[in-house]
Amino acid sequence: MERTVDAGPDLATLAGAVGDATRIRMLELLMEGRSLVAKELAFGTGVSPATATVHLKRLEQARLIRSTRQGRNKVFRLATPTVVRMVEALMTVAVRGPRASATPEPLRAARYCYDHLAGRLGMGITDALVRDGHLALRRRAFALTPSGEGWFEAFGIELAPLRDQRRQFAHRCLDWSERRDHLAGALGAALASRVFSLGWVERQPDSRGLRVTPSGQRGLRRHFGITP
Repeated sequence: MERTVDAGPDLATLAGAVGDATRIRMLELLMEGRSLVAKELAFGTGVSPATATVHLKRLEQARLIRSTRQGRNKVFRLATPTVVRMVEALMTVAVRGPRASATPEPLRAARYCYDHLAGRLGMGITDALVRDGHLALRRRAFALTPSGEGWFEAFGIELAPLRDQRRQFAHRCLDWSERRDHLAGALGAALASRVFSLGWVERQPDSRGLRVTPSGQRGLRRHFGITP
């Protein structure tokens, strides 16, 4: 008589969903945090719209992405913050040795990691906030200090609504190109949104990479003491 074995999480289905070059590229494109239509994902991965639809269906069945309707268009985005962390972790494992030096410079310099800042820009801001005593390192997260409370409020970020969100407040996210933790979570997303609204960074076309503007150069020096 065969013994029934509890298989636990269905890792085989997950591995099958991400174990394809086109599908993993789609997940990378969605790491920018924006919702994209199938044609945009097809263009970004170099496949036909019909082929892209097949891949997107597979990713949606694996609950890695979700889709919603916006008018006539069906748009796709990563399903949960857990998926974001999974993709970032895969990038961290994948980037080793010579592969790291092959990473495009714009992505290493400044990019979105879903909805927060990463690359040297994200690390520089995080390091400055820790250095100035506004953030404190904890085992799995950053802690906002009393001086940090005042700093973020003065920078134009309301903290109370962030704490009410159903997500981690100040998550430590391992940066796959810098190999250290940067600020993520609700606080990291709010900081990135504020930097973008100030006009300090601009999106690079067809990329997660960001360009620091001249006003951003001045603002980053003034507020964080860094020169991108």
